[in-house]
Amino acid sequence: MWQAVEVETWMARRTSRLGAVKETVQGIIGQVRDSGDKALIELAEKFDKVHLDTIAVDEDAREAAYEKVDPKVTESLVEAEARISRFHELQLPRGLWLNETEPGITLGVKTTPLSRIGTYVPGGRAAYPSTALMCTVPARIAGVSEICCCSPPPIQPLTLIALDIAGVDEIYQCGGAQAIAAMALGTETIEPVEKIVGPGNVYVTAAKMMLREYAEIDFPAGPSEIAVIADEGAVPAYVAADIIAQAEHDPNAACLLIATSEKISHTIGEEVKKQAGAAQRKEIIAKALENSGYIIAGDLREAVAIANTVAAEHLSIQVTDPLPVLSGIRNAGAIFVGPYTPVACGDYASGTNHVLPTAGYARQYSGLDVHHFCKTSSVQILSREGLESIGDIIETLATAEGLSAHAASVRVRRQEKKGGHTGPSKN
Repeated sequence: MWQAVEVETWMARRTSRLGAVKETVQGIIGQVRDSGDKALIELAEKFDKVHLDTIAVDEDAREAAYEKVDPKVTESLVEAEARISRFHELQLPRGLWLNETEPGITLGVKTTPLSRIGTYVPGGRAAYPSTALMCTVPARIAGVSEICCCSPPPIQPLTLIALDIAGVDEIYQCGGAQAIAAMALGTETIEPVEKIVGPGNVYVTAAKMMLREYAEIDFPAGPSEIAVIADEGAVPAYVAADIIAQAEHDPNAACLLIATSEKISHTIGEEVKKQAGAAQRKEIIAKALENSGYIIAGDLREAVAIANTVAAEHLSIQVTDPLPVLSGIRNAGAIFVGPYTPVACGDYASGTNHVLPTAGYARQYSGLDVHHFCKTSSVQILSREGLESIGDIIETLATAEGLSAHAASVRVRRQEKKGGHTGPSKN
């Protein structure tokens, strides 16, 4: 259950298997494109074993959800939403900034929220209200006008409450690749969106990747994973607890310990076995631990290099002097530093976002944040003086590229006389 692994082996286990489901997903996308709502109802019956009379969740269903959930849980969701909002508000870019870079030339950036986005929240047999908050709160903070959410039927009351607390406009009973197709392409009930965010299984991830022509996505987000850097300063019980916490997510989850000695690895490994045997979801954990293991690094510098190669979704730094290690990290979805920072804090209530790139995609993607829901436009304002100062450069380069009209568009302004202009040069 707890074994040594090579970096290459661990990475190979995390490699995306999107190709294996491509044909199936293409068929689902085609079905939704051709039949719209009818396809969604048929696929819900086929995959979720649920008969739907309606795809949209109405206000009555939202209100009824509150009666089925312990008020203390609802209160905790409200408090979590407030913390998530507070953190993401810190990320808000300025709507417009302008700076005079030189006399007569003012440059800047205008930031605009997307108009309509779609979120995907996994569900069906389980409820993931925390993911509902993580996907939707940043969009609301960014100023997105319309937020819709799809989740597999039956949508659990906890998920409905979280989406209601987050202020989601539209909720649809729709899961899997068909939900992604519906949000990207549109159906009679679901209007198409500009961007789709949220984690899911390999079918959901494949659909997101295949439909980027129609709707942009956040990043590939698959089964959970954690890497832990540990030296003699680590508390074995704490490290093991974080490993078990990620392993209980999914049989395909994976956990990697990067230890600076065999002794540390052995001690933590024994604690992992002990806690796994006592866990409620021990069958799932046992499967996940088959994908997991440890690597012995010669020192912390090598441990950092391994962590950067792995580019894990979650990286926990459990060492005596963590800041130099933190400074060396380049690739990680989210980083958790010190003995009192379990990954679960980021999962639920510290305020950071738990929708993160997996399978090594942290090398090129950032975790979900406010910026995923905005786009920017550069702004230029030039006076006559400003145009004159760069006019020769523009005309020379435009002429060199053979774009005479570009050069003329500058020249006509530089030749302007009081009361009119001379028009383009004949040369």
